[in-house]
Amino acid sequence: APGGGVRPGPAALTAAVCAALAAAGGPRPEGAVFVALAPVLVLLSLVDLAVHRLPDVLTLPLAAACAALLGAAALLPGAAGSWRLALLGGLALGASYLVLFLINPAGMGLGDVKLALALGVALGWYGWGVWAAGAFLGLLYGAVYGLGLLLSGRAGRDQGFAFGPFMAAGALTGVLLGGFGA
Repeated sequence: APGGGVRPGPAALTAAVCAALAAAGGPRPEGAVFVALAPVLVLLSLVDLAVHRLPDVLTLPLAAACAALLGAAALLPGAAGSWRLALLGGLALGASYLVLFLINPAGMGLGDVKLALALGVALGWYGWGVWAAGAFLGLLYGAVYGLGLLLSGRAGRDQGFAFGPFMAAGALTGVLLGGFGA
């Protein structure tokens, strides 16, 4: 924004994501964790859209913070998830994205793999059903967007696009489903 002010779009998006997570989490301790981590996820999505990179300085601390804060939430009364499943979910999604990266390094970056760690932890908190839904929806959202680019002629088959925002949107959808279902 001119003069270095805050642009209303990202601020409104962050507020909407936090409000949705607060509604889904309710008074449960994990709700506060998800709301606290959401601004970093929005920032990562905006950075990825702008420069097609997910910087380690944000992805790695996000994964650690997600695991640590959900671990603390698991110790509090009223928690509706499992820290053990959250950790396994982070490892599983991170490993899945690592395999995708190794199969086709030009199609996915290591930043996506590192982001998958944090998203997998968040999704795993509510169990494997939520984990699978969030992981699948991230891939689906990205595939639909990529197909739209191809069909509209705005991109060729070899042109990449920022995938982090779709991963984040899929995880957000999964966490919202898990939170409202808990």
